[in-house]
Amino acid sequence: MQTPVQSFHATNPLVVCTLLMLATSTYCFVMGFLTGNYSKVDQLWSILPVVYSIIFAASSRWNSRLTVMAVLATLWGLRLTYNFARKGGYNGEEDYRWLVIRNIINNRVFFEIFNLIFISLFQNILLLLIALPSWAAYLNQEMPLNLVDLGALFLLVGSVLFETLADQEQWVFQNEKHRLLSQKGAVPEPSTDESIVRDYKRGFLTHGMFAFSRHPNFFFEQLVWWSYYLFAVAATGEVHWTIVGPVLLSMLFQGSTRFTEYITLEKYAIYKEYQKRVNMLLPWLPTAEETDVGDKTE
Repeated sequence: MQTPVQSFHATNPLVVCTLLMLATSTYCFVMGFLTGNYSKVDQLWSILPVVYSIIFAASSRWNSRLTVMAVLATLWGLRLTYNFARKGGYNGEEDYRWLVIRNIINNRVFFEIFNLIFISLFQNILLLLIALPSWAAYLNQEMPLNLVDLGALFLLVGSVLFETLADQEQWVFQNEKHRLLSQKGAVPEPSTDESIVRDYKRGFLTHGMFAFSRHPNFFFEQLVWWSYYLFAVAATGEVHWTIVGPVLLSMLFQGSTRFTEYITLEKYAIYKEYQKRVNMLLPWLPTAEETDVGDKTE
């Protein structure tokens, strides 16, 4: 009789991951339907790719490439989970964008179809797809580590670092902005940079990394998984079909970022000026000087 460990190693890891994906998709749909909170997949976003990468690595008996991939995925997951948790993501709060979409659809039946197809199924499938370079590495364990692996390693670690810096800038700014709003008459510290003071008046962040990209954290989040995909190239020596994961992720970010900015424009009309100056995702030099603003903080 096989032990649980032997049974695990005897099972195709892709089957294990697919079954897990179907289970989490079902969970997200049912919980969203029953509770009216459709952020269950958001709570799993930073966890599932890590679990998938560990399953593939463990199934290979910790092949060197797969172990490196699992460690890097875990590094990404720990960072994102921490950032999500400190913003109250695990306290039962729903992503504000789902409420906006519910108001747009304005039909419970149609929204539950949207919940099933996009929120629950598509996003869970995507979380598996971005981890599937581990499947490519699992099938090609005989391929030794090479320079492509090294490049992927440095690119992924750098992406996580820059994403962390961008999230920290946003975290510090939002906390101070809400402090100023909650304390009538409060003013920034005298040593506060003038560009930051102008951002408090605008109500949104345009300095630091956000002077070169309106969403640097989104850009580097995508780059993490393009870097992860390079391990499949290193393992196979070719452009591998698992590129579909980062491609779909980038397409999702294009749509979700534009939707996020649509909501931001509804709140801050002056955001349009920022859009004209700074790229949406790809960090680059601004195209014009920023203009001064009155007190527009909301």
